[in-house]
Amino acid sequence: MRKKDRFKEHDKYELPDEVDMSGSIRGRFYKPRKISTTVRIDNDIIMYLKKLATEKKIGYQTLLNEALREYVTHHAA
Repeated sequence: MRKKDRFKEHDKYELPDEVDMSGSIRGRFYKPRKISTTVRIDNDIIMYLKKLATEKKIGYQTLLNEALREYVTHHAA
């Protein structure tokens, strides 16, 4: 049996009307995909992030990502 045909019977599956999805959490299992990019950031900012990341025992790129995500969340139009 081909891989593609294995799940064919599930393709037309629909949830019954009595299933209540109103209490579900949207995006609960969403995990953003990381991409590699190049940015130019002032040296003092990188040094600060690396120092803070060392104190928190996390990577500085993780810290930068968290800071950018917080900014975007609070400044979204």
